Amino acid sequence: MTDSKILKEHFRCRFGKEGVAYAAPGRINLIGEHTDYNGGFVFPGAVSQAIVAVVAPNGSRRVNAYAKDLDLEGSFSVDDDKGPEHLTFRYLYGVVREMMKLGVAVGGFDVVYGGDVPLGAGMSSSAALESCIAFALNDVFAAERIDGMTLARVGQATEHCYVGVKCGIMDQFASIHGRAGHLMRLDCRSGLFQYFPWHPEGYSLLLVNSCVKHELVGSPYNERRESCERVARLAGVETLRDCTWQKLDELAPHLSDADYRRARYVLGEADRVKAVSDALVRDDYDAVGQQMYLTHQGLSYDYEVSCPELDFLVDLAKRCGVAGSRMMGGGFGGCTINLLRDDLVGRFVEAAQREYRQKFGIECKIIPVEIGDGARKIS
Repeated sequence: MTDSKILKEHFRCRFGKEGVAYAAPGRINLIGEHTDYNGGFVFPGAVSQAIVAVVAPNGSRRVNAYAKDLDLEGSFSVDDDKGPEHLTFRYLYGVVREMMKLGVAVGGFDVVYGGDVPLGAGMSSSAALESCIAFALNDVFAAERIDGMTLARVGQATEHCYVGVKCGIMDQFASIHGRAGHLMRLDCRSGLFQYFPWHPEGYSLLLVNSCVKHELVGSPYNERRESCERVARLAGVETLRDCTWQKLDELAPHLSDADYRRARYVLGEADRVKAVSDALVRDDYDAVGQQMYLTHQGLSYDYEVSCPELDFLVDLAKRCGVAGSRMMGGGFGGCTINLLRDDLVGRFVEAAQREYRQKFGIECKIIPVEIGDGARKIS
């Protein structure tokens, strides 16, 4: 995680006063991809990589922000109905406006932020930023009266209304609610969740960043959601979570091939989440891995959100004897998540770096995963 002391020093030099540091992590998702906006279940965990923000109220109505990693500064009024144009500051603006809708008397504040959640890697750096700012504003202006799930929905609404990504609740939920040493199974419709101890002795989780950057704004991500919503309407249900296999088969003659395959993936993923839940209770990590491979197959062939680079990395993992591998996140680039025995780590990392470079002329990046805590005040 980015050193909060360094950011506090930047804050002190820029604004001439002390600020308080807050952190919110990125996330991994073991299983349950593209199910959150379909009302289904997901299985995320917070990671040690995080966004850190140093914040202090300034007694005005303006937000003065410095994004250290981008070396970019911006300012906007909390009363501005349009907000800033630059994307990174629209995340802040959206959180401010959504907190104000909740009745929080958000005033002006100064903020310096940065982090080590890789951009474009499918680890939800944007949700980490939203969650960090929401958590900070809840502390500074609301005496911590806003509950965690509501803070997560503030981040989700920011994506919907100010950025243009119709995401589900998973990313912000995981960033707010993460707990070290635990994954979480979240019912995205009810908001109910359960912690599952994550202690895969003899196994490791590794991300392999394809370094192919995906942009979800205005991308096929929203098209996939619209496809699912069309099938749900024809099935007479609110979301695909309530569509049965029998009903989908009955509808098949009336669906486009693409819409049918999108729905088939979502229903199959619901079954896989249940299978992984049962396997974790048994500490059967090989069974977990098998479901991960099946998820990638569905994401690649039915949901069509993979890409040649991700498919190559998953195929390579299978050839190396990795227990489970799949693309993670919205798709069209980013990372694969890999569950493998500890004695395979060195061989797999060497093979992934060598063969990926030979195939695509790109250096992939290996990201070890440590399951960490959610949003918090540092100092």
